Amino acid sequence: MLKNRRLLAGMLALPALLAWAAPASAQTYPAKAIRWLVPYPAGGGSDFLARTVGQQLSTQVGQPVLIDNKPGGNTAIAAVETGRATPDGYTILSADNGTMVFNPALYSKLTYNPSKDLLPVTLMGKFPMILVVNPGADFKDAKDFVAKAKAKPGAMSFGSAGAGSPHHLAMELLKVDAGLFMTHIPYRGAAPALTDLAGGQIPAMMVDLAAGGAFIKAGKVRPLAVASAKRLPQLPDVPTFAELGFKNVEASAQVGIVAPAGTPADVVASLQKQVAAAINQPAVKQKLIDFGIEPVASTPAQYADLIRTETDRWHKLIKAQRITLD
Repeated sequence: MLKNRRLLAGMLALPALLAWAAPASAQTYPAKAIRWLVPYPAGGGSDFLARTVGQQLSTQVGQPVLIDNKPGGNTAIAAVETGRATPDGYTILSADNGTMVFNPALYSKLTYNPSKDLLPVTLMGKFPMILVVNPGADFKDAKDFVAKAKAKPGAMSFGSAGAGSPHHLAMELLKVDAGLFMTHIPYRGAAPALTDLAGGQIPAMMVDLAAGGAFIKAGKVRPLAVASAKRLPQLPDVPTFAELGFKNVEASAQVGIVAPAGTPADVVASLQKQVAAAINQPAVKQKLIDFGIEPVASTPAQYADLIRTETDRWHKLIKAQRITLD
């Protein structure tokens, strides 16, 4: 009888014990190192963003933040690994709009499902796109560039950091809005495309400031317009496309953090809070701005909403332009 009473008491106490213990893991998060996957090689803009924020995050939480570069598959290799990881907040991924938005429209078969396998945590920052040309090219400004491209359909080419990249799709957006027909020349990264642009092998391309800032500063390429809602503080004399009458030409590489689907909401909230604090730390924020990144630090809900609206916008463009990477 006594044994049965003890068993019953234990069973009655179990729900209370579980209720007390459930939030304890979130309260102690993170209790060990966080593995942060970056789907690009070391040295690029996404890598810089992760390492800069990760260093500050490590200082704040008192745990190591280990950056693990996993390039390949147009970010799919790292996305698949993240989606299969234990959903406990200790494996996270730097995901750009290629990972979360473009890939499902560019590939008929994808090895991961961004909406089912990955959970938005925060948008860390944006890399606004800039139309740049060879400094010796006969373009007075962006309007003149559009007029000359329109006058000879198909005669003018443009480079990009790769097929399906934000740089490529930003130019496709301009083509549609301005009614242009241009030939796309994809490169393996922004650096070789910029080198050929500076050398006069291609006349134009879209590039983000992080990748193209040194070329612009050195006068090797000339910026004509920025595809952002407002002028960039680093290029105050360069107008936006909206100012020039191309109101739909707004594009950027958008890099956020995602976690495996099923990660507890309180862990996601804790991670977002710490990452946002890291991004908004004055020295970190200025470092990102100087590099050419527009810091954001959105909530999980805001990031999820952005992914939905961006998916609708870009999938329409990709399908209309018949762009595929299969």
